[in-house]
Amino acid sequence: MKVDLHCHSHFSDGTQSPSFLLQRATENKLTHLALTDHDCIDGLESLQRDAGDITIINGVELSCLWGTMEIHIVGLFIDPTSDHIEKLLAAQQAQRENRAQAIDRNLQKIGIHGLMSYLQSLPCTAYTRSHIADFLVQEKICKNKQKAFKTHLGKRGRVYAAANCCTLNEGVAAILDASGIAVVAHPGRYSLSKTKLSSLLDDFKACGGEAIEGSYSNIDPTTKAYLSRLAEEKSLYLSVGSDFHDAAATWTDIGKFPALDQQAIKNAIWLHPKWHS
Repeated sequence: MKVDLHCHSHFSDGTQSPSFLLQRATENKLTHLALTDHDCIDGLESLQRDAGDITIINGVELSCLWGTMEIHIVGLFIDPTSDHIEKLLAAQQAQRENRAQAIDRNLQKIGIHGLMSYLQSLPCTAYTRSHIADFLVQEKICKNKQKAFKTHLGKRGRVYAAANCCTLNEGVAAILDASGIAVVAHPGRYSLSKTKLSSLLDDFKACGGEAIEGSYSNIDPTTKAYLSRLAEEKSLYLSVGSDFHDAAATWTDIGKFPALDQQAIKNAIWLHPKWHS
């Protein structure tokens, strides 16, 4: 079995189509693939239709607020027809558009025009700051996306606008209502101390969350081992995924991330009852 339970298409901030992801998954000999676009499930139908021998797991990645901090929660095995998830995603996408419009107004104040026309020309359903960074690079306002976030889109940036997304409890509740498994995405990438991360996982579990990602692209061995211990300590399953966005990024690929070690495998998400139901 070879799986990737976290990747993105052009319906959110990925650069490729669902069919490209499926082709790459086939080339890389995956058995299971989950599409987890940000606040969006538009790519799931075509992926299921064209899956062939690969088992497709319906997924999504929700942006959620834990206090004032944005945390990403992956939902796996969700029912995309759930009224609860559909309503939440519609609200999330509306908030994303409102944020983009606020950034557009800030850009216009400093003489930069055309953002919303650019965004509306894209195949995406869920606008992200990554798209806006691409616009700033295209317009030669910034040298690269990293500079765009540092000088314009980050919290201290010239055109920053705050996110306004669902709470952690609301996001997990929607995933559970859609019969899914809630997973904290890439927990080692948040600017959290060990104490704060432990507190986040306690709150997440209290909401009904069941898993964390224990391996993903570019994770270091120390973080990977620590997340494995945390999952054991808090009785959480371990999920895995590349967080693939762009074929041009050579450091990542569908199915490319360090394998769980033998100790961690006993908590692997493919041992969850929903994997076999």
